[in-house]
Amino acid sequence: MNSASPARRPTLALLLAALLAFAPAVAAAHPHVWVTVRSKVGFADGKVVSVTHDWVFDEMYSSFATQGLAKPGELVTRDIFAPLARENAGGLAEIGYFTTLKIGGKAVEFGPVKDGDYWMEERSDHLVTFHVDLHLKTPAAPGQYFSLLVADPEYFIDFEFDDNDAIALVAAPSGCSASIAKPKPLEGQDQQKLSESFFTNLAPGTNFGFKMASRVIVACP
Repeated sequence: MNSASPARRPTLALLLAALLAFAPAVAAAHPHVWVTVRSKVGFADGKVVSVTHDWVFDEMYSSFATQGLAKPGELVTRDIFAPLARENAGGLAEIGYFTTLKIGGKAVEFGPVKDGDYWMEERSDHLVTFHVDLHLKTPAAPGQYFSLLVADPEYFIDFEFDDNDAIALVAAPSGCSASIAKPKPLEGQDQQKLSESFFTNLAPGTNFGFKMASRVIVACP
């Protein structure tokens, strides 16, 4: 997965940029948006065939994304969100949906996401969720273990796996299990360095966001 330059960021980030223009305080430090992740790894005939994500956005982004899209008191439905979901799906495809699935030490490739594989909607708690099904171009044997990473290398968006329902294995071979490997916490002094100037001065390819991200480790007998 490659780091995306600001000019190539998807509609998701264009909305974020507009949000920041109206709320300068948000830009004090990275990250700017927080996403809670629930993922499923799908198997068929003993091989890994898909990764499904459900991303729940934070209150500030959700409020901005839904502004003016529905009548007062009504939720923004999938149908209303369809044009934005389509644009996000296309833009996110260019950067691999912030998803790195490594099997046998190598990142696998996902096929094109089709209509019906993605949607957005506003939940009853008024948080926006984005759903996407990613299908591997070629089904892959899991081996003894493989890893799943969901992260923005620039740390513009902070992806965190749900504490209670982070990962599910669907139709996995008997004995396969999943666990979450969390990154080492930053010391207080290092945490204070996460300012805009810090990220502006990072060398290209530093991929700081990867260092801050949790990983799913799937082990199979």
